[in-house]
Amino acid sequence: MKKTILTISLLVFCVSMQNVYANDSARVKPGPGSLILPKGFTSTTIAGNLGRARHLVVMNNGDIYVRLARLNKKGQGTLILRDRNKDGVIDDSTGFGNYGGTGIAVKNGYLYVTSDNDVYRYKLNDKEEVVDVNNPEKIITGLIAGREHNTKSLALDNDGNIYVNVGAPSNSCQVQDRGVGSPGIDPCPYLEQAAGVWQFKVDKLNQSYKDGVKYATGIRNIVGMDWNTTTNSLFVMQHGRDQLYNMWPEYYDSTASAELPAEELLEVKQGSNFGWPYCYFDQFQNKRVLAPEYGGDGKKVGRCANMDKPVMAFPGHLAPNGLLFYTGNMFPEKYKNGAFIAFHGSWNRAPLPQKGFFVVFVPFKNGKPSGNWEIFADNFAERDVVRSTREAKYRPCGLAQGPDGALYVTDDTKGVIWKIVYHK
Repeated sequence: MKKTILTISLLVFCVSMQNVYANDSARVKPGPGSLILPKGFTSTTIAGNLGRARHLVVMNNGDIYVRLARLNKKGQGTLILRDRNKDGVIDDSTGFGNYGGTGIAVKNGYLYVTSDNDVYRYKLNDKEEVVDVNNPEKIITGLIAGREHNTKSLALDNDGNIYVNVGAPSNSCQVQDRGVGSPGIDPCPYLEQAAGVWQFKVDKLNQSYKDGVKYATGIRNIVGMDWNTTTNSLFVMQHGRDQLYNMWPEYYDSTASAELPAEELLEVKQGSNFGWPYCYFDQFQNKRVLAPEYGGDGKKVGRCANMDKPVMAFPGHLAPNGLLFYTGNMFPEKYKNGAFIAFHGSWNRAPLPQKGFFVVFVPFKNGKPSGNWEIFADNFAERDVVRSTREAKYRPCGLAQGPDGALYVTDDTKGVIWKIVYHK
């Protein structure tokens, strides 16, 4: 009976997902490459065929720096895109850096870039151009990068600190990773140098784990992260664990496993512990529960009772890869200081269709969510039903705000960048 009740609630929830568009969304089917957006917004494809475009930053002069997960044919890992003739489309592309990666940020005259193991910074001149592309300063080195969850993302505060995620090289810290019925290792050894956020100084060279601060722990994997200037705190999106049904069919059916656990928006403070691998967040029960690897059955709480909670929970397996707090003046007032989240779309929602492949918006007031999340930009997949991620034409990944307040979105499947603007 337990499974039946849970399945019914999940199916109701899945139907409700079809109704989370903003009330003023233009639900007219757009042409290829166009996005479904709320009324008053339009999108333009400004670049394509870039490679696996991950995170990006837009400079005050209009230049766009884009990280590539893998080097392009020219052996470049960071692209510099320019619109020379000012027609709204990128017409000049150069690049530098012989390493791929995800994270990129700009602050106080420096461009910060990550590989999967290290963090570099490049000095910018008065024109916001990299002074010497061949000789960056390596400020952090030796971070763990396993076969899974190896990407590094960045955020910077206003006090000279840089925050880097280190994903867990594991799904749930089992003795046999992703093994049916395999118990969890207790204590989990990955927590020493992974599954959390580390804080370092922005201006110190060759820092390693011993030089940094283990800022927060119990976070399986982060790709989207941003510093919220309103709260003066770090926010991140956690990718929840996989395969509850595959590995523990005595406690979960396939429908429950498609929706659990939640993808989580977390406010991360020094000392935060969000419970991985011992716990996961169940958005239907609105609590952290004990993982089956550690004696859980989908209801037990146990050691999870005092673990930190998310500020908002989303359906499982949507793969949040971008997070941006909007501080511009172009968009209507409701978007001010709210959060945009790019959901990349995941692979493990069967037997339900795959979900994600959209950008959502979460309104904030006084530093906390002030309403439900809603789909802001859709039609990246260019199909209504996605059974496999291979069927999705585009998969949104990175988010950036332009100097005029426009929103930029990357796709890491075909290397497309969209610019979204609002017309009053």
